[in-house]
Amino acid sequence: VQLQASGGGLVQTGDSLRLSCAASGVTFNLNYMGWFRQAPGKEREFVGGLGWLSGRTVYADSVKGRFTISRDLAKKTIFLQMNTVKPEDTAVYYCAIHPAGRDGYEFWGQGTLVTVSS
Repeated sequence: VQLQASGGGLVQTGDSLRLSCAASGVTFNLNYMGWFRQAPGKEREFVGGLGWLSGRTVYADSVKGRFTISRDLAKKTIFLQMNTVKPEDTAVYYCAIHPAGRDGYEFWGQGTLVTVSS
């Protein structure tokens, strides 16, 4: 399984950015795909997740109302639309897969860096 995240970069406070994550080599059913982030010196935190079949989403309070997760079923790709970004959104963003029948996220992408300047 490979997860290829892209779309990171340097933006200014209040800007928008869209991250993508394409999954390949997936031969099992997906339960969720999600986004996590890790800021410098901090632990990795959950950003949001999407039920692969249902399309239902859940978000961390810190991004609720600003970030939106969507998917392309055919391409096994998820997106993270980041609006009104803040300096505290600066982090390496990782996508991950929660396989069906498993207890949590088990497959991780390499991460893409988002830097928000003030």
